[in-house]
Amino acid sequence: MKKIVSLTLALALGCAGAAMAQDEPHALTQQQIVTQLNQQGYTDVHDVDFRNGVWTARAHSGDGSHVKLRVDPITGEAYPNKQVSRLNETDVRAMLSSEGYTHVHDVDYDDGVWTAKARNDAGVKVRVQIDAESGRIIGQN
Repeated sequence: MKKIVSLTLALALGCAGAAMAQDEPHALTQQQIVTQLNQQGYTDVHDVDFRNGVWTARAHSGDGSHVKLRVDPITGEAYPNKQVSRLNETDVRAMLSSEGYTHVHDVDYDDGVWTAKARNDAGVKVRVQIDAESGRIIGQN
């Protein structure tokens, strides 16, 4: 009887261990990392390699800057070596147009903020500052 209980317990623990192993997160593949980075706004992703427990890559950010990335192997979240924008100039122009701005020009990215000159919906010339992550207008003068 003790052998049956021991055998049953061993089988139960073995099955539980196998089930737990299936629930553990697995590292993303190289192709999944490239896809994740593209979805985060990076382009021209290259030199993807697994080093020191994380994926590494080189790419262009939304503003066209060349960046080096460290990427979480489980979530695919990118950690750039410098502040980058998830938006590009075309995104900023489209967002401003949808907000009623016209004659958008001098669109630049500097120190983590997009700036642009335009006319607001009243036709007044303004300088707009835009959050590089969300695209939200954070200032206007």
